[in-house]
Amino acid sequence: MDKRSIFYIIGSLFGLTGIALGAFGAHSLKAQISAEMLSVFETGVRYQMYHAFALIVAAWFLDVRQNRRFEVAAWLFVAGVVLFSGSLYVLAISGITSIGIVTPLGGLAFLGGWLSLVLGFLKKE
Repeated sequence: MDKRSIFYIIGSLFGLTGIALGAFGAHSLKAQISAEMLSVFETGVRYQMYHAFALIVAAWFLDVRQNRRFEVAAWLFVAGVVLFSGSLYVLAISGITSIGIVTPLGGLAFLGGWLSLVLGFLKKE
């Protein structure tokens, strides 16, 4: 399996699990955690969904343009979802606030991914 296929699969899995986690939050967590923590959880879901699509876009442009910057963007989006959204899920469900130190690293990964997309688009074929 090539890298592009892996990114399409991971992006699709992020979309699938984002929908499942959103439903879990709306139907199961709502009665279990505070409104503030539910909002934190929903932020994780929202950013996971945005970046599921961004990952698929990066994979598609990697496929079309064969530009390494799109591969870098894809890996940064994967890291961002794991670090940013993952840390928010853990925080919301467990209340472990020390995990919050990881969240900005995920945000930086997202920013790096978007910058890599910009650089990939700017490079002439």
